[in-house]
Amino acid sequence: MLHCPRTIARTIAYSGLFLATGLGSALAADPTGDWKVADGVANIRVAQCNGSMWGAVAWEQTPGGKDIHNPDASRQTRPTLGMPILIDMKKKAGVDAWEGQVYNAKDGQFYSSTIRPIGTDQLEIQGCVLGFLCGGETWTRVAPPIPSSPANSMAKGAVKGTTPAQAKAGAPVSPKTTGSVNPAPKPAGQKQAAAPSGDVVGDICLLPDIARFAH
Repeated sequence: MLHCPRTIARTIAYSGLFLATGLGSALAADPTGDWKVADGVANIRVAQCNGSMWGAVAWEQTPGGKDIHNPDASRQTRPTLGMPILIDMKKKAGVDAWEGQVYNAKDGQFYSSTIRPIGTDQLEIQGCVLGFLCGGETWTRVAPPIPSSPANSMAKGAVKGTTPAQAKAGAPVSPKTTGSVNPAPKPAGQKQAAAPSGDVVGDICLLPDIARFAH
């Protein structure tokens, strides 16, 4: 049996604790993956697309939902499945939080928003109107973090010529609006996150409403 001097053993113990704490922090700070919203009616898939966090509806309790509250009448028939919910969220310096906008399908409005992982299994969502009237909820993880991929970083197949502001305003896309797509092919040997059974959304970075300007 090996015997270490007490000071060396203490150093190893402290180092192990530091590494474990660092690993836990790294895992806790990852907002990617699938999250069930507070009322359980939908799962939101969060992925990093060209440096920003985006979230889209990946599953809905009642299939066939439409964006009926969108102020743009031409978009009130678009499917809620695959619809972007978290919009172009940027990492805040020095903290494990991302800022951008959230789309509330219940009233068809966009709100300034912050997402913040709580541990490894919860995601806190805070939204505000013009800096006040703030509210939020906590989502629960239902699928593991999503590894980075060429599609996530480059959003292949992006439709150029549409700005984030136009997307937020509900500008139509060509050739189609957001819906279900097949996952992008992955290079041989690359890991993929486990997808829920029957997943039809795939890589959200390839969804038209995201890919057209996350490139």
